[in-house]
Amino acid sequence: MSEHYFNVGQIINTHGIKGEVKVRRITDFDERFEPGQLLYWVNEGNSMEELVVKSHRIHKGFDLISFENHTSINDVERLRDGYLKVSSDAHEELEDHEFYFHEIIGSAVYLTSGEKIGSVQEILTPGANDVWVVKREGEKDALIPYIEEVVKEVHPEKKEIIIDPIEGLLD
Repeated sequence: MSEHYFNVGQIINTHGIKGEVKVRRITDFDERFEPGQLLYWVNEGNSMEELVVKSHRIHKGFDLISFENHTSINDVERLRDGYLKVSSDAHEELEDHEFYFHEIIGSAVYLTSGEKIGSVQEILTPGANDVWVVKREGEKDALIPYIEEVVKEVHPEKKEIIIDPIEGLLD
């Protein structure tokens, strides 16, 4: 049985000389970076390494994380550009109308009329609600707020989303 892993962040750089890394977050779950959390580091060559979070703090909008047994910049330099993942066992049950990023990214987006407008490429988390970046053919990306007035149906099992855009949303 092969286990599935899900991205929670990407290491984009080192920070300082004491083994911290700068991470671009790809999760809504703060507990993913709590001390003691087991993460899996994966690079382009699909090498995998277990890492245990030693410390976490936020600095200038990025997560700064250090790992147990990685006490200097020399220990973490090779981790740059790799992804931090969690095992599918780490998934928790979500409330109604809550979804994991991997369930939404890649979903086709349709209007209530049935017309396909594109697919979700990225999820932004600016504050009050998530914003789904929808890649459209021959047009600029659409930014769809995940709010009840706009997003009418989400079918993660079919990778489909149905929206009823408010005026000007798709302009």
